[in-house]
Order: sequence, then C-alpha cells, then structure tokens
Amino acid sequence: MSAATQWFDANLITVINGLAYGLLLYTLAIGLSLVFGMLNLLNLAHGTFFLAGAYAAAVLVAPGGAWLSWVLALSVALALGAVAGVGLTAVTRPLARRGHMAEALLTLGISMAGSSLLLWVFGADVRSVPAPAGLDGGVTLFGDPYPVYRLVLIGFGLVIAVLAEVILERTMTGAVVRAIVADADIVRTLGIDTRKILYGVLAAGSALAVVAGVLGGPLLGAGPGLDGHVLLIALVVVVIGGMGSARGALIGGLLIGQVQTLGTALAPEVAPFLIFGAMALILVVRPHGLLNRAEATA
Repeated sequence: MSAATQWFDANLITVINGLAYGLLLYTLAIGLSLVFGMLNLLNLAHGTFFLAGAYAAAVLVAPGGAWLSWVLALSVALALGAVAGVGLTAVTRPLARRGHMAEALLTLGISMAGSSLLLWVFGADVRSVPAPAGLDGGVTLFGDPYPVYRLVLIGFGLVIAVLAEVILERTMTGAVVRAIVADADIVRTLGIDTRKILYGVLAAGSALAVVAGVLGGPLLGAGPGLDGHVLLIALVVVVIGGMGSARGALIGGLLIGQVQTLGTALAPEVAPFLIFGAMALILVVRPHGLLNRAEATA
C-alpha cells in the first residue's frame, strides 16, 4: 500500500467531515456571491442572518430533536430570511449610486445592531441544537462510526447545488440572472424589470443563509461571535470561487471545507491561517477567482 493510500485511509473520515462543512459553507455563500455579482452589494449582515437561524433552531427545536419542531424551525428560517432579504434590498437601493462603501457600512451597521439584539435576547451562553430525531445516531462508514446527521447535511448541500445549477443554467429566470450579473444595463434596455429579479435573489440568498444557520446548529451551536466567524469564511469562499458564480461558490466551499477540517486535524496550531493562505495562493494565479461569472459570460 502506497503512502498516499495509507494517508487517505487514515484521514478519510476527516475528508468526509470537510465535505459536510464545505457544503454548509456553500449553502451560506451562494447567496452572498450572487447578490454581490448582481447588485454589487457586499452584504456584511449575511453572517448575522446565519446566527439568527442558529438561534431559531436553538429555541424552536425541542429536546430530542422532534421532527415537527425541526420543520417549524426551517419554516421560520425561510420566512425570516426572505423578509430580511426584501427589507435589505429596500434600504440599500437608495445607496446604489454612492458606491460600495456606503452599502457596506450600512450592512455592517445592520449586522452590528442585529448581533447586539441577539446577544441581548439570548445572552452570552453558547446554545446547543439537537439533531433531528433518528438522525442523532451514527452508522458504520468505511469501518468507522460516523454521525448520520452529517451525511444528511451532505445530501442537503448536494440537492441545493443541483437545484441552483438547474435554475441558473436551465431556466429563463436563470438566464436573466446570469445576464444581470454580466451587464445589468443591457438587460434593462430590453424592457426587463430587473428590480423583481434583484429582490428575489436577495430574498432567496438571505433565506438560504438563515436556513444554513438552522442546519449548522447541531455542528456549530449558537453563540456570540459565530456571525463574524462564518461571514469571514463565507467571504473567503466567495473570493476564491469568483463573484457572482454559483459554481465558484460550490468549488470554494468544498475547498475551504477540506482546508479547514484537515488543517484542524493535522496542524491545529496553524489551521486558522491556512484558509487565508489558500485564498492568497489562488488569487495569485486567478486574481478574479476560479470562476468569475461576469468574465465567463463576457
């Protein structure tokens, strides 16, 4: 058996953990990427949406993870995220002509206010979230025990990736979204009301961020500081993948998921710096990211 095969066998479970974490990052980052690509809006409140979802799961999911409470938590997350996205679009549109700095400062202010509100309501203690009933156990995977919930999380992330691919690449709405990312002015000259598309994308992206918070609750819990942590990693994913690219967000999420989990397992003392090292290395070779949507369309 070669050294590479031995290494892979020894770290296979860690690689699968990285796949689960990477797909969770993708679910969070795809909305952030498309919103920036379409609206040129750097939504710094995205991490706060994730944290709100985590707290929603901590409050609504019953001890033991009853399925009805999970359905309720996900339904609330979808509604809360959609409303937050529409509201964010309404308050940032008047600043569109003032450049990224004004919008970034506004969303940063919303993020800080939201984080403070969540801290005031839920306190400083980290809250845990039980996995759904029946998914809180383990299975034998390649001879080792593995949590069932993480496998379900992988499946959910793959479903989101397939749906995003179908909607963005195979439907008329997706064609309009891609066209807006490439050149919104041209799309408007064709008589298409881009505002409805923009509202829809930001609502969907924000809803996915809150849902990601609910789904990430059993892995990460809910507590102060989580919003800033996930926002920073999501930004790294978006920069690596390329602004406005759903496929790029998927590749970036999977890459950072592996870097983070393998780094934590094999070199924990330098793990926090590895994701930024990976980002710097990729940007040296591809300054606009791996799959920049605007460049690809052009």
